[in-house]
Amino acid sequence: MTTFLAYEDKGEAESSLPLPLVLIHGHPFDRTMWHPQITAFAPSRRVVAPDLRGYGASPVIPGITPLSTFAEDIATLLDDLGVSDFVLAGLSMGGQIAMECYRQFPHRVRGLVLADTFPAAETAEGKRTRNAMADRLLREGMTGYADEVLHKMVAPYADAEVAAHVRRMMTATDPEGAAAALRGRAERPDYRGLLTRVTVPALVVVGTDDEYTPVTDAEAMHAALPDSTLHVIDGAAHLPNLERPDDFNKALEDFLARVG
Repeated sequence: MTTFLAYEDKGEAESSLPLPLVLIHGHPFDRTMWHPQITAFAPSRRVVAPDLRGYGASPVIPGITPLSTFAEDIATLLDDLGVSDFVLAGLSMGGQIAMECYRQFPHRVRGLVLADTFPAAETAEGKRTRNAMADRLLREGMTGYADEVLHKMVAPYADAEVAAHVRRMMTATDPEGAAAALRGRAERPDYRGLLTRVTVPALVVVGTDDEYTPVTDAEAMHAALPDSTLHVIDGAAHLPNLERPDDFNKALEDFLARVG
């Protein structure tokens, strides 16, 4: 099968270079959320950042998109690009997809970065909330939702250009793609047991002011992972890679040096 995902593929593909870095965006964003990381790391290694199905420039497939399907799409893309093993980083929903990737093809993942995410299965109330939000997005579109959650995605004190970028990504997302992902996430498995069996180094990152996935969630993941580093980024909410890119990149650089 050939990939249909839109993607960035930057840097050199030589086998003598460090491990490629694969970046999985969150909901409801696209690959441009990784711009500071692509800029920072592509000069020294290959960096691949896809638009997930239903997001950015990738095709929208209505219905339900489980995390397993997102992971299969990423495996197909990496096969097509000739990327056999890599460091895998995901933020928020992207972190849950990264966990699913590790579940499906652990032999390819040489390091795991989990940013502002959590591993537990959805609660009954959470399933109702996600499905209701999917219905709402299909009915109303993305703008009202984007305005409501903008200052939970990025802190109220975030740089205005960063906030504007985040709002642009949210409002540009197709409601059908966002709804399909919400319905899929509502049915996600519990990855807490999986984390205890991860055999590669891991980095857990979280913003101090993240309301969606608070520091306590990150601490629990750090405790569960056999070989992990926890990095808490001051002055950031749910998107520290955009809000505090220098701090995020330093933590990632240190981790990549250790894995590489």
